[in-house]
Amino acid sequence: MFTGIVSAIGKILELEPRQGDLRLTFFSGGLGIEDVHLGDSISCNGVCLTAVELTEQGFIADVSVETLSLTTIGDWQVGSRINLEKAMQASDRFGGHMVSGHVDGIGEVVALHEDARSWRFRFKAPKQLAKYIAQKGSITVDGTSLTVNTVENNEFEVNIVPHTMLHTVFGDYQKGTEVNLEVDLIARYLERLTAVDNEQ
Repeated sequence: MFTGIVSAIGKILELEPRQGDLRLTFFSGGLGIEDVHLGDSISCNGVCLTAVELTEQGFIADVSVETLSLTTIGDWQVGSRINLEKAMQASDRFGGHMVSGHVDGIGEVVALHEDARSWRFRFKAPKQLAKYIAQKGSITVDGTSLTVNTVENNEFEVNIVPHTMLHTVFGDYQKGTEVNLEVDLIARYLERLTAVDNEQ
């Protein structure tokens, strides 16, 4: 489980295809991996990956065919900058919202412009996710916990303050950039509860 509060910007050092899937070597930047153990989960642009090996500069993770098909990882290249967050501990501050690291779909930046000292981003989500996105609700974009400002059909807008622009990969985005989206877990559970009640 994660909070969507990005701890560091890492970088892809190596991509190694392995019989259809992929092994990634990460530079962990300022993440601080001295307390990371083999098998620990790390959010990489919102994707929960398992550290299978630790290195002097970061960690190594394997990516399955399933994950490659459902996330933007297939577009990553050596040098790509990545939002990183270690899995939360019970004693941590809960600064964002509940984030599982299981991507629900791929979104796309459709517009961005300066808004005073902040930036306003407009994203297009897959149509099947639109019902989970609510004004003033939470959404995770590339592992970053955000509040939805407005929603129109399957498009939504968020405001990115200067701190977030500086300390996440939002500064790399441009029109057409694809991103990993995870909708609010509570919305998904509510839908399932409602569906079960209707079936009975």
